[in-house]
Amino acid sequence: MSQDANAIVWEFSGNGAVLIGNTRGRYVLDRNRIKIETPFARTVYQMEFSGDRMILREPNGPKLDFTRVR
Repeated sequence: MSQDANAIVWEFSGNGAVLIGNTRGRYVLDRNRIKIETPFARTVYQMEFSGDRMILREPNGPKLDFTRVR
């Protein structure tokens, strides 16, 4: 996530698993939304894609900007 040296890597697997740093969770896609559940939180984001970028926005909240790493 971003060019920040302290950025946390979010890894999405095709089977619905997500790894956020060291925290494991699950995600569910629904049109242009994604619901992410971890042991600590359940959040729904609006998704936007542009090339290798993914932007997640919380309703009335902050945005998270990701760049795909291959």
